[in-house]
Amino acid sequence: MKNFIENGDTILLTVRQPSEKTLYTTTKSSSKRRRQDTCRNDSIAGDSPVRPGRRFSPMSCLGFIGTHAGVALIFITGFSWVALFSLFCVYALNMFGISAGFHRYFSHRSYKTNRFFQFVLAWLGTSAAQRGPLWWAAHHRDHHRHSDQKEDIHSPIREAFWYSHFGWILCPENFATKHSRVRDLTKYPELRFLDRFYLVPPFVRASILFGLGSFLASNYPQLQTSGPQLLAWGFFAGTMISYHITFSINSFAHLFGSRSYETSDSSKNNWLLALLTFGEGWHNNHHQYPGLERHGHRWWEFDLTHSLLKILSSLGVVYDMRVQPPIDKLKYESTRNTA
Repeated sequence: MKNFIENGDTILLTVRQPSEKTLYTTTKSSSKRRRQDTCRNDSIAGDSPVRPGRRFSPMSCLGFIGTHAGVALIFITGFSWVALFSLFCVYALNMFGISAGFHRYFSHRSYKTNRFFQFVLAWLGTSAAQRGPLWWAAHHRDHHRHSDQKEDIHSPIREAFWYSHFGWILCPENFATKHSRVRDLTKYPELRFLDRFYLVPPFVRASILFGLGSFLASNYPQLQTSGPQLLAWGFFAGTMISYHITFSINSFAHLFGSRSYETSDSSKNNWLLALLTFGEGWHNNHHQYPGLERHGHRWWEFDLTHSLLKILSSLGVVYDMRVQPPIDKLKYESTRNTA
C-alpha cells in the first residue's frame, strides 16, 4: 500500500507490504482509501523494529519503582493546598509536553513552530521522565507503522497487558534511539542533548519543587508546605499519575472504547482517557489520520491540546496546524463497536 509521508519539508512516498495478519478487515472503497492516505503520516522509512524481549533492566526497574515509592512520602509530609496545586501543575505540564510536544509535534510534525518553542516542548516532554524526544518519537513512529502487528512493541493484542502498559519501557532491547526514524529531528543538537541526558530535566524539576517548598516554608509558614512535601506531591505523585494516564493510551485505548473508523488495528476512542490526556484518548480518530493535529473530530470530542495550540497559533507561536477534513466529509463507521 502506498502512503505519503511528511519528513520535515520533504514528502516521501513509501510502499508498505500488507501485514501477515490484520485484526480488522476494512471494506472502504479505493477512492476513500486514497483520500485517507493523503492525510496520513504513519510511518518513517527504515529498519523493522525488533520484537521485544523479556529481560528487564534492574536500574530502570529501580527508577520506575522508586518513583512510585516516592509517592508514599505524601503520608509523611502531609497535605497542603499548595502541594495539591503543585501536583496539578506538574500533571498538566507533563500532559501538554507529551501530547503537544512528543506526540503531535515531534512524532507526527502536525504543526510548525520556532526553534525556541521547539526546545520548550522538548524540555517539557523530557521533564515527564519518559526519556528523550528522539527516542519517544522514533518508537511512536514505529508503533504507527506496525500498530497491533507482531512488530508493535507495545500492543496489548500481541503482548500481555502490563507489558504493553509499561513493561516494554523497562527492556534494554528498547532503550536505543533509532535515529533512522527521526532524521528530521537529529539535526538539532539541543534535541540530541536532551535525548542523551534525559534525566536532567526531571532532576531540575525535582530540585525546583524542593527549593520552592523550602522557600515557602521559611517565608510563608502559614501555607503549611515544605520542600519534601512539594517533592512528594508535585514531582513523585505528579510524575507517577501522568505515567499511567499516558501509558493507558498504549494499553486501554487499544482494548476499551468505541470505533469511529474501521482501521486495521484495534485502536479505540475513549472519552474518559481523552479528558485525562488532553485529547489523546480519541485514539481511533488519530490512527485513522495520524498526521492531523486535531484528534477530536466531532464537535463534542473535546481536545484540550488542540484548544491550547489554537491559542498559541493566535499568538504566532505555532502555525501551519494540520486540522481534520470538514466534518461533513468524515465518514464514521462502527460508532459503537466496543471491545
